[in-house]
Parts: sequence; structure tokens; C-alpha cells
Amino acid sequence: MSEPACPKKGPYSVDLEPGDYFWCSCGQSNNQPFCDGSHKGTEFTPEKLTVTEKGTFYLCGCKRSSDKPMCDGTHNQL
Repeated sequence: MSEPACPKKGPYSVDLEPGDYFWCSCGQSNNQPFCDGSHKGTEFTPEKLTVTEKGTFYLCGCKRSSDKPMCDGTHNQL
């Protein structure tokens, strides 16, 4: 499996309303941290995030978290 691009060595802090969101797993999206379809033709697929309560979320920017799509601090080891 290929390594995803690393658009940011840190989390994206995003305020989200309840609903479904699709987190970019390939690192190529121009709409980080969300998918814009840039993964087409690769082995990457976006991760669905379902938000049930309005809040601030810290989404992985390095694309290597073990808790995708949430940041787990893996970027500190890059």
C-alpha cells in the first residue's frame, strides 16, 4: 500500500454540525481535511465521520493516525 501525502504535521481543528462528513485519507484533497475526490484511481478511500452533536473536532492532518479520522499525535513522530 502506498503512503498517503502529509498535507499537515498536526491536526485540523474543525467546528462541525451534526451530519456525515468524509475525511480525506489520501492527503491530496484541496479541501483538507475533507475529501474532494482526489483519491480517484488510487487505493485510498475517504473515511466517513458521523457527527451526532455540534462540537470541535481534531482531525488528522498527517494521514497516519491509528484513530482515523481523529488525530492521535502520530504527527509528532514524523
